[in-house]
Amino acid sequence: MNVKQRTIQSEITISGIGLHTGEIVNMTIKPAAEFHWYKFKRVDLEGQPIVAVDADNVSDTSRGTTISQNGASVSTIEHLMAAFVGLQIDNVLIEIDGPEVPILDGSSKIYVEKLLEIGFIDQEADRDYYEIKDNVAYIEKDRKVEIIAMPLDGYRLTCMIDFNSSVLGSQHASISNISEFRAEIASSRTFCFLHELESLLNHNLIKGGDLSNAIVIVDKEVSEDELNKLSGLFNKTVEVANEGILNNIQLRYQNEPARHKLLDMIGDLALVGRPLKGHIMAARPGHAANAAFAKKIKAQMKRDKNRKNMKVYDPNMTPVYDTVQIMNILPHRPPFLMIDKILELSDTHVVGLKNVTMNEEFFTGHFPGSPVFPGVLQIEAMAQTGGILVLNTVPDPENWLTLFLKIENARFKNQVTPGDTIIFSCELLEPIRRGIARMKTVSMVGDKVVSEAELMAQIVKVKGN
Repeated sequence: MNVKQRTIQSEITISGIGLHTGEIVNMTIKPAAEFHWYKFKRVDLEGQPIVAVDADNVSDTSRGTTISQNGASVSTIEHLMAAFVGLQIDNVLIEIDGPEVPILDGSSKIYVEKLLEIGFIDQEADRDYYEIKDNVAYIEKDRKVEIIAMPLDGYRLTCMIDFNSSVLGSQHASISNISEFRAEIASSRTFCFLHELESLLNHNLIKGGDLSNAIVIVDKEVSEDELNKLSGLFNKTVEVANEGILNNIQLRYQNEPARHKLLDMIGDLALVGRPLKGHIMAARPGHAANAAFAKKIKAQMKRDKNRKNMKVYDPNMTPVYDTVQIMNILPHRPPFLMIDKILELSDTHVVGLKNVTMNEEFFTGHFPGSPVFPGVLQIEAMAQTGGILVLNTVPDPENWLTLFLKIENARFKNQVTPGDTIIFSCELLEPIRRGIARMKTVSMVGDKVVSEAELMAQIVKVKGN
């Protein structure tokens, strides 16, 4: 049975203090459409820019995870993200009036409780899992960080931490299924060492810290003067408990720090942009490593998609249109006709082919010693392929021209050289309206993406026809 995507039943507002800014922040979490995933809207800024929870938007991991997009940033997102993932919520919009998510009690507990109060609603689409098919590993040798994702029909996470501390020691935490998050992980609070606390205070950070939202581990001898200073800063009597932590709070679990690191990992891996299926094992993870690992999974997702979309060209197949038939539709002629065959054609997509040969006229002057097919001509070939798709909507395509309106997000990833065969796969991003089409085109040689772009084009009647 397929699991459906889900969102929350109604909006909910949560307010609190940002850990590092010390500012009161108001968040309104709203239901969102299918395949929306998690996005922030900075309602306090002009234009209310959107910041998507995406590994490509990570801008800082020094004191939590910060994402930036469209000139806006949102910091310390990991505990809220962990609550969404742990409750298997797929789509929400978070309207926030400040730069940092509230720290609350330093865990995901309050977020989980608030979200459970309003409940969830199933949506029509199936949950868009990304299943780990092959092992994905990330290693930082100097910091002894290792993270690996392995295939599993479920979402299991295992975490080990070791800070070379006599107080903290080596700790492990794990869940065998994401459904265990609420009971086993959500209430685990953030932690820091006393020397880190002092450094953060000296640099005018953790303005929202009040010793009620973090476990402070005492890993050195502390004088009465130091304790008195901390007591004055936080307006609370501060002592060292038997466990080697400040007496500000009691541990909820003996291995609460390890559980919190697992919580952070769940939240940070939301940066992948889809729910995961796999077993994640991590040794000494942190926000920087988690974000880098999320990027690595995203790259694997893209490779898998490319393999799935890769067109295997069979020279024995009968094309939809050969070169002569293409010239009956497009006004282009050699040497500016960039498409040799149309392999597939439907109302929403088209696949074209070009054989790149050394006798192309532009190779005479374009790096003749190291011939490379020009990127601008790859864009032209994409446009001609897309032109076939748009002209397929009129009964007399020979009387129409296809003109560029816009080119966006063009990227060139691998060189194309003589002897290569390029496959251009073009899909509509939205229905064609008034002869205007927005298309996404990916160009591949074998299993490698060589270029991609989003194009907007319009067909216009040839004058006199």
